[in-house]
Amino acid sequence: MELTATTTTINSLLFPTTPRSRNPINTSFKRSNLSDLYTACSSFLNPQIILSSNPRNPHQNPVFLTHCSTKPTISDDKDNVIEDQDSIISSDSNLNIQNLQKPTSNQENSTSNTSVSRGLVLDLGLESSWDSFQIGSPVVKRFLSDEEERWYMWYHGRSGGNLDTPSIGLAVSSNGIHWERGKGAVQSGSDVGLVLKSSTDWWAFDTNGVMPGESMVMSSSKIRASNAVYWLYYTGFSNEKIEFLDNPLEFSLENPENGGKTFGKICRSLPGLAMSQDGRHWARIEGEHHSGALFDLGSEGEWDSMFIASPRVVFHSSGDLRMYYHSFDSEKGHFGIGMARSRDGMRWVKLGKIMGGGQVGNFDECGVMNPCVVKNKKDGGYLMVYEGVGVDGRRSIGLARSSDGLKDWRRVGGEPILEHAEGCWDDGGVGSPYLVHMEGEEDEWRLYYKGIGRIGHTGIGMAVSDGKDVKNFRRWTGFHL
Repeated sequence: MELTATTTTINSLLFPTTPRSRNPINTSFKRSNLSDLYTACSSFLNPQIILSSNPRNPHQNPVFLTHCSTKPTISDDKDNVIEDQDSIISSDSNLNIQNLQKPTSNQENSTSNTSVSRGLVLDLGLESSWDSFQIGSPVVKRFLSDEEERWYMWYHGRSGGNLDTPSIGLAVSSNGIHWERGKGAVQSGSDVGLVLKSSTDWWAFDTNGVMPGESMVMSSSKIRASNAVYWLYYTGFSNEKIEFLDNPLEFSLENPENGGKTFGKICRSLPGLAMSQDGRHWARIEGEHHSGALFDLGSEGEWDSMFIASPRVVFHSSGDLRMYYHSFDSEKGHFGIGMARSRDGMRWVKLGKIMGGGQVGNFDECGVMNPCVVKNKKDGGYLMVYEGVGVDGRRSIGLARSSDGLKDWRRVGGEPILEHAEGCWDDGGVGSPYLVHMEGEEDEWRLYYKGIGRIGHTGIGMAVSDGKDVKNFRRWTGFHL
């Protein structure tokens, strides 16, 4: 998905200088009900707005938020705006993204353009950096203006320490290929690096790691659109372990997705939401679930009763947001993709599973996961790229289509659109796909993905379509002059 924008500065979120707010990347909104946030932000132009503190922790200092609205309109791809029923959108409705200075943080050594590194656009970080052990789950956005092109990539990473859990970082680029990254946590509104860590609240659903699912841009109908904010849907992992006592699969259900062979237990996960004005300093929005998640697992016996992961959100029409996510159906013995719908992006109603395991012998026989859904402007239908799981645990990327984005999903062909490459950096498998439409003369698509080597080395790769054909992708090998 693409967003058209002008390039002026967006002020960062401001937090009180209290002991509990020293690190803004760990700060959360705490309140008893989501409706409190609507009430609190109704007077948006006030210098400061105090959000109610968490009733489970009445002594916690309140969080102060400036320049934020949670009664949003949703800027979907490039120039469309979804409007609240009582919203009035100003004519200046484009997102204004900030002018980025060149990051001063260290960048990893550039990889040579050989068959071994073919398609690799982001390798592991430098030694002792926050993402030196593992990276993945790319969420990529392209921002366009009359003056420049700017790309953002949110992704998860780990440093490999004893107490290390997956965190979310930001890298930026001018072309979507060569990325600037940071070694540590962001310090300013023009910095890159680590942006969101695990929650420090013992009762929270995301105390054991976070991974990005989707980033969207929201703008308030009450003020100028230049105060638009980012909404980040993410997977939060808790310390609660799930035991697969009767695991029908002959490979790991690793979680987080580390490509290893860890049998028996994974961490339970749920979907969460955070907000930011610069894509760097995030504040958690506490959902209706008692743990702060947006919604709960399915009841015992339902297909998504074990965990919920990879929330990807798109909009269909005004008041109709759709979330696609995956879980493991223990009764069927495969991964599946389900969906939920919302009118405001916060309160969700689950609709059930929309895709399960493929046919016997197919690359996705043991299930589908990590969906990425985009609306195809050409025909109004929907495309889904997903991670397919084979009987041997090998991960490949498949494609499905739907005319309405609901339950009418059909696989396109019986073969993956991208699979592991022998002798390449991702010869162990590919997954966590993210699709970006490159509108223009070529009208091609870019497919960003996580690649895993045979020895567990991870990286983020990119493949490009054969023109408009989303069924055929080739790994990026360089610019053709």
